[in-house]
Amino acid sequence: MIAARHFCRAAPQLQQSVRRYATDGPSPGGMNRWIKYGGGAFGAIFVGFGVVRFLVGKPEEGSEEARKGYEALTGKKLGYDSDKPAQKTFKGDDKWIDLKLESVEEINHNTKKFRFALPDKDDVSGLQIASALLTKYKGPEMEKPVIRPYTPTSDEDARGHLDFIIKRYPGGPMSEHMHSMEPPQRLDFKGPIPKYPWSPNKHDHICLIAGGTGITPMYQLCRAIFKNPSDKTKVTLVFGNISEEDILLKREFEDLENNYPQRFRAFYLLDKPAAEWMGGKGHIGLDLLKTVIPEPKVENIKIFVCGPTGLYQAISGMKKSPKEQGELSGILKELGYSQDQVYKF
Repeated sequence: MIAARHFCRAAPQLQQSVRRYATDGPSPGGMNRWIKYGGGAFGAIFVGFGVVRFLVGKPEEGSEEARKGYEALTGKKLGYDSDKPAQKTFKGDDKWIDLKLESVEEINHNTKKFRFALPDKDDVSGLQIASALLTKYKGPEMEKPVIRPYTPTSDEDARGHLDFIIKRYPGGPMSEHMHSMEPPQRLDFKGPIPKYPWSPNKHDHICLIAGGTGITPMYQLCRAIFKNPSDKTKVTLVFGNISEEDILLKREFEDLENNYPQRFRAFYLLDKPAAEWMGGKGHIGLDLLKTVIPEPKVENIKIFVCGPTGLYQAISGMKKSPKEQGELSGILKELGYSQDQVYKF
């Protein structure tokens, strides 16, 4: 647990907090041209300079390049029927659903990405913005099951699967259990658990203050905002971590900075940075926040907070309960923000 007083140390220089990236958008896909030919059950696709053959009747058996070619030509995603209405796996009832672990990807020394298969390949999760799922596990020597909430990192429209990025905490029964899992083991889920209800342009400007894995609900918000062309909300992210390798979803946030430089800004702070680190140093503090986030008097802003206990204690105060926000305290109250301007995940 990080002590609250640590978060009160201010970053030394604001200019070190800003990560600058190239403003060019991402390069177009690696397809130079697609040419489909042949008859009967078989076809072929030219990919750039190479030719990939796949079985049209079962295109999912083709290579990754063939998959992309099929999707480019037909406008349909492989692995599910895009013409079939998507069914929601989670409906907000009290039903636990066990999902099969499909794959595990190592992110860093204590963090992994887990992909769970939904019951049907055409299903969507049923989550809305913003919401989370509960997980449940009962070990052989446990008297009661452990239940923990997690926010998926996969898109709410993604069919057939759910992705989670989970950091392993020593002594954390759920995170330790998940890090010990291997495909095709199963885990119980329930939800969605509604959080802050989002709608396009609900606020002119939002600020996301996060620490560690508290970034996942912030990413859920960002994903919804920037994939919607009608949503013009501005977003400022302030993200504290121990080291650079602990910055989760950094590539995704870099893409947002590159593609929306007038609407998205990110400030990263590290407690134990390497010598070559050019970003902010220390923990999220008063001096930094009063410089980079909108002033309290600005209308229609919202500040979201999520992270370890020490961050809550220093920045906003703790939640009273999972469903009650509790009183506002800490740095945000000191800076003059009202309770209505702050939401604690």
